[in-house]
Amino acid sequence: MPHRITHPALMSLTDLEATWRVDTDLSLPECAYDPELHTGPRMAIEHADDRAARESVARQVCATCPLRPTCAAYAMRVRPTSGVWAGMSAADLPDLPDDTVGAFADAA
Repeated sequence: MPHRITHPALMSLTDLEATWRVDTDLSLPECAYDPELHTGPRMAIEHADDRAARESVARQVCATCPLRPTCAAYAMRVRPTSGVWAGMSAADLPDLPDDTVGAFADAA
């Protein structure tokens, strides 16, 4: 059975610490306060214009999140197929160079 990828917005703090394998104390990521903004509506059809607007706001939220470098590393590792992760859509992730996560850490 394939492993189900869970967006950080839907994880508990305990799950985040275990999944992201960090030794420091974590706070909740900014996406946790409005999960649907980052994951899209559940059980509903989202029109392209609505999705583009939602993803634009989600990217802005990610830009202020202190966990963005950790989220980016996780997204690069699990390769999600949907949602906004560390300010990027899942469709953007495969095209990123390997040093992208380091750039997030430098900007933080």
